[in-house]
Amino acid sequence: MANGKDLLSPGQLAPDFSLPTAPDERLALSELAGGPVVLVFYPADWSPVCGDQMTLYQAVSPELARYDAIPLGISVDSAWCHRAFAKYRGVRFPLLADFHPKGEVARTYGAYDEQGGTAERVLYVLDHDGVVFWNYRSPLNQNPGADGILAALEALAAQRPCRMARYQALGGQTDLNERVVRRRQANRARRGGARPVSFT
Repeated sequence: MANGKDLLSPGQLAPDFSLPTAPDERLALSELAGGPVVLVFYPADWSPVCGDQMTLYQAVSPELARYDAIPLGISVDSAWCHRAFAKYRGVRFPLLADFHPKGEVARTYGAYDEQGGTAERVLYVLDHDGVVFWNYRSPLNQNPGADGILAALEALAAQRPCRMARYQALGGQTDLNERVVRRRQANRARRGGARPVSFT
């Protein structure tokens, strides 16, 4: 634990935030209510471990889709850096820039390394209501993989079998970008409407 701050505990409501996904676009956590969200705090776009980690989550997107889960990558890199990294790595889920004030969201989630000046490698699974269901802090030099995330999503789905059965009966949606847009549209429609966006 680089900064001595505890992670948010299961059962706590995850604090809302809004961060850039592109130089001219932002995404709020609350816009993704209604399904599981996986928060992926990581140190830096172009580091080897982080690159492999983000690519892995893109590769397991069909598994995430089984649970209607949307991953959000969060680091202190800029939105321009995220855009180049996502294009290079083929990442189609949102990468959020916790760039200014630097690491503000990571600090809120107990996931900021004060000494290194980056986010730590921390995972959260949030339930449909934005409540922390599971968390994990990994060593900075270790890829935490996807097994813990998938196990947590399986356990969460077991608590909501009717909801998951309805989602899977509709065929789900395997494209991460499309699922973000659709869930965002549904939430915005309930609040009065706004234009959809793409993260690629």
